[in-house]
Amino acid sequence: MGKTDIRSFYQSELETWLSSFGEPRYRAGQLFHWLQAGVTNPDEMTDLPLSLRETIRENALIADVKIVRRMASAIDETVKYVYELPDGEMIESVLMRYEHGYTVCISTQVGCRMGCSFCASGIGGLIRSLTPSEMLAQITAAERDNGIRVSNVVMMGMGEPLDNFDHSVRFLKLVSAEGGLHIGLRHISLSTSGVVSGIKKLAKENLPITLSVSLHAPNDEIRSRIMPVNRKWGVAQLLAACKEYQKVTTRRISFEYALISGVNDSDACAEELAKRLKGLLCHVNLIPANPVKENTFQKPDKNKILHFQQLLIRKGINATVRRTLGADIDASCGQLRKRVKEGGTP
Repeated sequence: MGKTDIRSFYQSELETWLSSFGEPRYRAGQLFHWLQAGVTNPDEMTDLPLSLRETIRENALIADVKIVRRMASAIDETVKYVYELPDGEMIESVLMRYEHGYTVCISTQVGCRMGCSFCASGIGGLIRSLTPSEMLAQITAAERDNGIRVSNVVMMGMGEPLDNFDHSVRFLKLVSAEGGLHIGLRHISLSTSGVVSGIKKLAKENLPITLSVSLHAPNDEIRSRIMPVNRKWGVAQLLAACKEYQKVTTRRISFEYALISGVNDSDACAEELAKRLKGLLCHVNLIPANPVKENTFQKPDKNKILHFQQLLIRKGINATVRRTLGADIDASCGQLRKRVKEGGTP
């Protein structure tokens, strides 16, 4: 029988696991703290008896990530990591510094099956989903490497979090738990390409996170062309699910909108978008499309971007333009990709 992934366990599950070895329940709180803090060597768990440390070494898998490459931006303080997972697969993750503290953009899958045409993460498709422990490890590895504490998390890296629903929700509950990293759910954003079934399931969890929906187009004609997921759940279905989600959670929804020159940046698109979103408690995050070598998409010029923003604002829609971070290291939105073993780019 294989080793048990105990870093993905809730504290109550650790109690059950430890009791199977005859250990007292209170040890679970101590072990949970070490695991969530990113300690992977049982020898460093100094308040646990030697016999228990040996039990952990023999029976437990404590997932961690290995930094294969670290790229620091010369423009800002953004750092992009290429991490190697325990099975040798590679993912990317980004650490960003803001005035309010440090934010980590984590991946939830190796690759992605969504196939959005403007995004590098889906090139090559989906390899596998990450475990909760592998998501947590991206945060603690960045904290260790920089000697900092992360205060915010965005689930906006490689992968579709709602295509890895159970592990994503477990991660959210673990990362916010007392005794662990204890990052408040209100400081966490989960980004989805528009998996309507997942949005409905997430509403039932009623977690006070920020739901970020990658909309990127005001109608089915444009959205289906650039986002295959729209062929399953159209814009009307997606926005209906968002309204249901908002009714349950009372949380403002963030709509991500990557502005692509000549595709979705017209005045007509802005007018239609504003009409679609009217009545929703929401915010539109305009993202100038970032270059990906496998496509020819370009961002509009600065004046066009600001004009699009002003059209939305005049129609009563709160809209901001996202500041681009880490552009010189391909760390911006849509640029994270699966890496190959030798450190090259597929």
